[in-house]
Amino acid sequence: MATRTTLKTPLPTTFFTLLSLLIFLSPSLANDDFTSSPCNLTPHPTFCTATLPSPNILSVHDQCRFFLNQSLVITKKVLEMVSSYLRDRRMRIPGSTLHAIEDCVNSAELNIDFLSIVLRAAERTAANSYQAHYYDTQTMLSAVLTNHQTCMDGFNEVTPYPRITGGLSSVLSNAYKLYSVSLALFAHGWVKNPAARPRTTMNRKLHQTILDGDEGLVVREKVVVNPNGSGDFTTINDAVDAAPNNTGTNNGYHVIYVVAGIYNEYVSLSKNKQNVMIVGDGINRTVITGNRSVVDGWTTFQSATFAVAGKGFVAVNITFRNTAGPAKHQAVAVRNSADMSTFYTCSFEGYQDTLYTHSLRQFYKNCDIYGTVDFIFGNAATLFQDCNIFPRLPMQNQFNAITAQGRMDPNQNTGISIQNSWIVGNDGNYSRVETYLGRPWKEYSRTVYVQCFMDGIVDGKGWVEWNGDFALRTLYFAEFANWGPGSNTTNRVTWEGYHLVDENDADGFTVYNFIQGDSWLPKTGVPFKAGL
Repeated sequence: MATRTTLKTPLPTTFFTLLSLLIFLSPSLANDDFTSSPCNLTPHPTFCTATLPSPNILSVHDQCRFFLNQSLVITKKVLEMVSSYLRDRRMRIPGSTLHAIEDCVNSAELNIDFLSIVLRAAERTAANSYQAHYYDTQTMLSAVLTNHQTCMDGFNEVTPYPRITGGLSSVLSNAYKLYSVSLALFAHGWVKNPAARPRTTMNRKLHQTILDGDEGLVVREKVVVNPNGSGDFTTINDAVDAAPNNTGTNNGYHVIYVVAGIYNEYVSLSKNKQNVMIVGDGINRTVITGNRSVVDGWTTFQSATFAVAGKGFVAVNITFRNTAGPAKHQAVAVRNSADMSTFYTCSFEGYQDTLYTHSLRQFYKNCDIYGTVDFIFGNAATLFQDCNIFPRLPMQNQFNAITAQGRMDPNQNTGISIQNSWIVGNDGNYSRVETYLGRPWKEYSRTVYVQCFMDGIVDGKGWVEWNGDFALRTLYFAEFANWGPGSNTTNRVTWEGYHLVDENDADGFTVYNFIQGDSWLPKTGVPFKAGL
């Protein structure tokens, strides 16, 4: 995770940190009537007004379409610029900077896809009938901002390269504002209210094992990975490469069964690998392991042992591990950028930055997560249900922060919701280790603990600052009906953004409301509880 410190002193400010700060210091939301002045309800009203060709004529829907089109144009420009650096053989770019550029290429390509999908839907759909697509569209536009921020964050982790940073600064800043304005215009003005969906009244239960077939699970094809040669493939990467591309998410799962064993592989499922399900033989039996880290020259984004971007991904009965250790700082076990993705009975093992819940909508059920500094982080709409969270023993002078959520815009539908889970100690004596529920990585960081057991390892303060008073007014940290010795809220922080919420507010962070999981989780065969 970029620009973060594992100690209690801030890292030096780099060019892109300053760029991000300038973006966040743009004028805040105004209270003017949205119908008469739509730009006033965006985070960048001056930029919005100055960019519009005719602000007094365009309807809010036309304005939204205009900014979406401008967003697509500038994204293609960003892609061309960053790609040109990779093609220019005269530039002697350090390896770590090349990784950051590669992150930008990846982010821009994803954003072109997302913006194209949104624009096609907006151009063929009447505004008053667009409500059914509200959640999907807001999710994609939220991810566009997250992807772009990932591009900028990558440069914070490498040695500054003035020729690149100088050339990109203006276009990256303008792109961020265009994305933010597009999201705001859609979220506040495209429809009056999101479409009402039928409420799920029963919770999903798993009746049979996934491999044997579940009544809600459709398997299109199943292949076997076994290193001894008795299966279809000997490596996970070979099986992933052979999986069909662009199948959509309504045609059943392509199942990859990985027999017990330790797989020293860096696995990446691209956006084209949709509806892939990887099933192992159990936690600590099927293990995918690696040791990349920021200290060794990778960006946080590229340090992942396992990465997935294909929509509809499911993982079952697998351990994902990064063995770089605490001294190597940011070292990701899993990076998840897959919409409507699910991890069931899996474990995630690392230290700093173990699980990167990068973007879109994600669900984790009956999983174990181990780590130290910010070990659950990212900017997806993420829900953990019935999970075990194990803070480990960090390096000397470090503290544990379980979460570092990265919501950077008030209109993003992202956050971390941890429901009915257990926070308990691991790795020995914790009397000298400060452990907190989370800290704000970005300005609108949002994390909620609902009905969780908190062991005595959780500091009475509960939450910890990122850097001074940064984000303490704009973040949203909340607790509801937690229990155990670490759940006592008597000495909790008194920040403006911290809340003790009631049942009604907590319900907004459930499977039904927060990730619309009742509409897509049933076909995975994974059990879930839709409400509190």
